[in-house]
Amino acid sequence: MKIVSRKLLGVQSVFDIGLECDHNFLLDNGYVASNCFNKSHSVAYGYVTYQTAYLKANYPVQYMAALLSSISGDQDKVQRYIANCRSMNIQVVPPDINTSGEDFTPRNQQILFGLAAIKNLGMGPIAAILQGRQDGAFTSLADLCSRLDSRSLNKKALEALIQTGALDLLEPNRHQLMNDLDITMEWASRRAKEQASGQGNIFDFFGESNNTKTFDIAPTTSRVQDYSSQEKLRLEKELLGFYISDHPLSVVSRSARLMAPISLCDIPESSETKTVTAIALILEIKEVITKKGDQMAILQLEDLTGSTEAVVFPKTFTKVRHLLQKDNRLMVWGKIDRRDEQTQLIIDDMQLIEAVRMVRVELTREQAGDRQVLQQLKTILNPNPNYGSPKQGNSKYGNSSFSRNEPDSSGKIPVIAAIEYMPKLVRLGNQFWVEDEEIAVKSLQQAGFKAAYESLGI
Repeated sequence: MKIVSRKLLGVQSVFDIGLECDHNFLLDNGYVASNCFNKSHSVAYGYVTYQTAYLKANYPVQYMAALLSSISGDQDKVQRYIANCRSMNIQVVPPDINTSGEDFTPRNQQILFGLAAIKNLGMGPIAAILQGRQDGAFTSLADLCSRLDSRSLNKKALEALIQTGALDLLEPNRHQLMNDLDITMEWASRRAKEQASGQGNIFDFFGESNNTKTFDIAPTTSRVQDYSSQEKLRLEKELLGFYISDHPLSVVSRSARLMAPISLCDIPESSETKTVTAIALILEIKEVITKKGDQMAILQLEDLTGSTEAVVFPKTFTKVRHLLQKDNRLMVWGKIDRRDEQTQLIIDDMQLIEAVRMVRVELTREQAGDRQVLQQLKTILNPNPNYGSPKQGNSKYGNSSFSRNEPDSSGKIPVIAAIEYMPKLVRLGNQFWVEDEEIAVKSLQQAGFKAAYESLGI
């Protein structure tokens, strides 16, 4: 509701103390807004805001760890705040068997992922781990299996610890640990039975049961090569819900902010008429047959900040279907559609990031501030602007239409400007984008501009 006027109404019934004289508002529907915050309430909120800002400014690692712990059940928010940590140069690292707590834990300038966030690791195993390490840090997989029996920490929980990197400081080769797990658990179980029956081994006999020599005799399998980085990330995603040790898009994170400044987490707040450019990873693909018998697809896309649903209508599907493979890293172009309180990205085009090119043009400060120079630049890059026509298609729940209110280039190759004395590059608007980087660079050079084209930076 909107306040349309304010006037003194005399004594009125109110719900908060101290509002009768100063806070009576006449609303559109004729009701009086007498239940308003008083000054003491506002001061309290202001004070809490100040305290929160102070903690974030002066204790950023501790603050972000507490924030992540408070919303650990919401994967979308956790992923967004992990991206926020990266922007603050705070690294969120995989859990560690010897130092991670139940929740996110600050450690120096890093935040350790909490044990409670690992799938297949319940509160019972976590309590056993925390209790067990009070007798000293775990030194190996054999030590861990020996000190915590399978009733406290079963095979499924151990696999989750290994595959999320919680044992990396004991043995960095996760594939080796997975290969050794069965025989190590059998050895630990047999050893526990021997100790219970009073047998033991020669080290136990000489009182060296706590010595590392005891675990040197634990059986191991032949050495194997570690998982690939991609496989490690896949397992982390499966068991944590996030990529932690790295992200498939981290290699292009700086270029992504320049070439696709809108992150997927920003899409719900973006304008529906705005052309969206994003660099994202395909998580899921669902092919659909329309009533007319045409093929289309619904995708789940993810970037460093979050995920969103994307729709590929039949006309676009025919053009890009060869790119629709799980885990493909893409640069996508599209429009935003909101329907029934659901936000979707309607894909117009996409390209593998390995194939993405950009044109770089160098400008002096005088050129950057000269309108005639900028108009000349625009004319060279986009001599035939496409004003477009309304596009229509069928969304998930019905018809959807989009209109272009501004002139838009048909090009998909971004143009980046390097301005003299400016430390950062500047991404020119979509109306400057080009279809062919070689032709664009040649035209710019013939007009006297310094220009070249380059890859995304992989």
